[in-house]
Amino acid sequence: MSGFDNFNSDFYQSSYSVDDQGQPAYGYNSNAEDPYNKPYGQYDYSQPMGYSAPGMVQPQQPYTGQIFQPTQTFTPSPTQSMYSSSFDDEPPLLEELGINFDHIWQKTLTVLHPMKAADGSIMNETDLAGPMVFCLAFGATLLLTGKIQFGYVYGISVIGCLGMYCLLNLMSMTGVSFGCVASVLGYCLLPMILLSSFGVLFSLQGMMGIIITAAIIGWCSQSASKIFISALAMDGQQLLVAYPCALLYGVFALISVF
Repeated sequence: MSGFDNFNSDFYQSSYSVDDQGQPAYGYNSNAEDPYNKPYGQYDYSQPMGYSAPGMVQPQQPYTGQIFQPTQTFTPSPTQSMYSSSFDDEPPLLEELGINFDHIWQKTLTVLHPMKAADGSIMNETDLAGPMVFCLAFGATLLLTGKIQFGYVYGISVIGCLGMYCLLNLMSMTGVSFGCVASVLGYCLLPMILLSSFGVLFSLQGMMGIIITAAIIGWCSQSASKIFISALAMDGQQLLVAYPCALLYGVFALISVF
């Protein structure tokens, strides 16, 4: 037993003494009456508890809002507000793609009325939706007469646009883009669709056909030169611009007649 007592005393050395148990615990008053040691039925439950252990979370404030109507605790940042407003202010998809039906209709009316003054602000736009439709319609009317000429139509259109682009940049002071030239020449192809439509009904190789063909060529060149003059501010040079336009539309007329 003496060996076991020596082992027990040497196992763990501590300064703890039994006499220290008489000291008051943390947070309690030794002289005050302990409310938790009262017998059952003598504790006053109406009095609030005045003791809170260190580190204990204090109770939160009661909810003062309305049920099913919570208060908004999230306020969007200025960046999110900017993005949300930018989506609302975005233009329509067709306008972003450069397809404006109002401008297409105005350009079509300008071509159909050769003596009408052209609006330079509208005509100086790169709008290729109308020209593509008119080229496709021109090839379709030729197809009705048994002529499969889609390759010639698009090939001559590209060569003619390149030639007019170089010529107008040499003649004008402001210059012009290739898209604008292609847009104007494509819109002015509309009377040529009427000529190919006449070829479906009767032959254009007679005297009447020659007169109609000459009138259509003059109509196309007049409309194109008028638009180029108004868009590029080339006053007094309409005849110089109308001549190469007449040569270009004359090639389309030859395709329609023969």
